Amino acid sequence: MTKDHLTSSDLLATRADALADETTAAGSAAYDYDGEQFEREERAALRRVGGLSTELTDISEVEYRQLRLERVVLAGVWAEGTAEEAENSLRELAALAETAGSTVLQGVVQRRLRPDPATWLGKGKAHELRDIVIAEGADTVICDGELAPSQRRGLEDVVKIKVIDRTALILDIFAQHAKSREGKAQVELAQLQYLLPRLRGWGDSMSRQAGGRVAGGEGIGSRGPGETKIELDRRRINKRISRLRRDIKAMKTVRDTKRHGRRARGVPSVAIAGYTNAGKSSLLNRLTGAGVLVQNQLFATLDPTVRRAETPDGRAYTLTDTVGFVRSLPHQLVEAFRSTLEEVADADLLLHVVDGSHPDPEGQISAVREVLADVGGDSIKEVIVVNKADISDPEVLDRIRRQEKHSIAVSARTGEGLDDLLEHIAAELPKPAIEVDVLVPYERGDLVSRLHEEAEIIESEHVAAGTRLRAKVTPAIEADLVEYIVA
Repeated sequence: MTKDHLTSSDLLATRADALADETTAAGSAAYDYDGEQFEREERAALRRVGGLSTELTDISEVEYRQLRLERVVLAGVWAEGTAEEAENSLRELAALAETAGSTVLQGVVQRRLRPDPATWLGKGKAHELRDIVIAEGADTVICDGELAPSQRRGLEDVVKIKVIDRTALILDIFAQHAKSREGKAQVELAQLQYLLPRLRGWGDSMSRQAGGRVAGGEGIGSRGPGETKIELDRRRINKRISRLRRDIKAMKTVRDTKRHGRRARGVPSVAIAGYTNAGKSSLLNRLTGAGVLVQNQLFATLDPTVRRAETPDGRAYTLTDTVGFVRSLPHQLVEAFRSTLEEVADADLLLHVVDGSHPDPEGQISAVREVLADVGGDSIKEVIVVNKADISDPEVLDRIRRQEKHSIAVSARTGEGLDDLLEHIAAELPKPAIEVDVLVPYERGDLVSRLHEEAEIIESEHVAAGTRLRAKVTPAIEADLVEYIVA
């Protein structure tokens, strides 16, 4: 067997021999490092990841899906971490591909110190991937990482079908799910920022440069400086990016005005953030009856939803559902959605929702905190809400509780733990601290109603001149009560 030609049994192996915890016939360790070099068999193996195929078994359904869905093969480069982490990452990519509307046929992982600068996988493995693509009848390869433009072109030239990376896949999902005007603008901005350095020419047909007949021009009357097709596209894209940024800035002003209005009224805010498909929208619906779209699908929520809620002791606050995060969230999306994510950074309390049934919930927590740090959301109070407790491993729940000091296990589906969560929210939200003694005339019933909604009433009495109240209020309410304060 030569270096570049592996047998089918090698390709179908679920784990490279070097990863097995056993010794070779000679008695030496089967998994041995020489400096930063991987063991030879491990480097030579393009290992398949089982259980990724999403093809249906019913033939009529298969034929229907083949007509409307892309058939994809997934490829990953495993440069660090454990084999389990590499497989979990590829399984997440499979879920993303399905969400985008694809049929996943196969998934392979290549063990390398670092991605190949030319073809990402390496020339030999790229040719093996080409053989898999032909055998499976795929029309797209999705790579689990962000490819440089040259890497994508190099791999595409070998496998002879469309190649996209993780970033392009996530951008495509966002484009499908964006519903509001602001969400659509943010997604388009991210897509254009991703596309700009990846514009690719296709020979003379792309050229708008003028020249003589020999140069492929039209001769007399067409000579002189011109603009290539790529230059024209770049100029148009840059112009569109500038306009989108202006539009998003204007929309941000509207949201900021609403948020500042809530602040002025002294209404505390709670933001729900977390990994995609962790159950954030389900939790919002449970706590407020908001009726937000809930689907067992990645990135079902893109547009932030703000709803009013009350603590058990009657204090009003707002709950904000935000876009979900994911490992290696494209930086273009973080920048484009920065104005939306600022809803999290400006909150009084953060409910960090985690899927307790996920194979790697700690990895989800780290990925979300990394994005929150980029938008300034790492400095507010955080409560880890481990959702889906009804289907989670009790040992996993106990492990997270030990690691995270402020954590609560709940189930948005069954309602388990929600009462404890509401009490925790009430305890963590800022309480009115300024004590006032006021006599409010009966004609100002609006002020009395506001005090009951937003303040902490200590004593209330109806007298001839009006309603006498002793209460703890916020600075905003105190300013409106100055003329009614009893000396």
